[in-house]
Amino acid sequence: MYHQILTSLSKFISLDSAEQEDFVSKLELRHYNKKELVLKEGQVCKHAYFINYGCLRYYYNLDGQDSTAQFFFENGWYADYESFLSGLPSKQNIETLENSELLLLPAKALQQLFVEIPKFERFGRLMAENAFLGIKQRSEMLENLSAEERYLKLMQERPKVFERIPQHYIASYLGIQPPSLSRIRKKLANKRS
Repeated sequence: MYHQILTSLSKFISLDSAEQEDFVSKLELRHYNKKELVLKEGQVCKHAYFINYGCLRYYYNLDGQDSTAQFFFENGWYADYESFLSGLPSKQNIETLENSELLLLPAKALQQLFVEIPKFERFGRLMAENAFLGIKQRSEMLENLSAEERYLKLMQERPKVFERIPQHYIASYLGIQPPSLSRIRKKLANKRS
């Protein structure tokens, strides 16, 4: 159950067995059904989430419409970083798109780890940097690429999305309507023929 998260952590920092045990002791295991909210807009994000298996999406509700911002799969970490750091209510929703098993690291436990095992501060910094880069890349994609270019970039960089995510969520992520996504797919299919 903890092998995946320890392997993921080892990409950032090296822990001895006692430090691994201390870290694992702070985790909470939770199972979620498909389409279950892990975090709802208005709640404070009190955990960092590690996905053992399953898939998450985070989205905003803008004028009654869902706007998908990102997808996360196995071995991925996620938190609403703004809410997690500030203690303010979240503006986003985190939903499971499949039955999922998550390991939750409470914010207070992470703060404890920063004190008890200072190398966790490096982990925290690297996670913050990754979050910043992800937001920046998504913003640049939406601002600078056409809908077809966004689609092709997503296909090239994250083919797993097309295997596991419903088309209407992919369209939302790309910033287009589902009929536009269908037209792009049809156009590209005709080019390949």
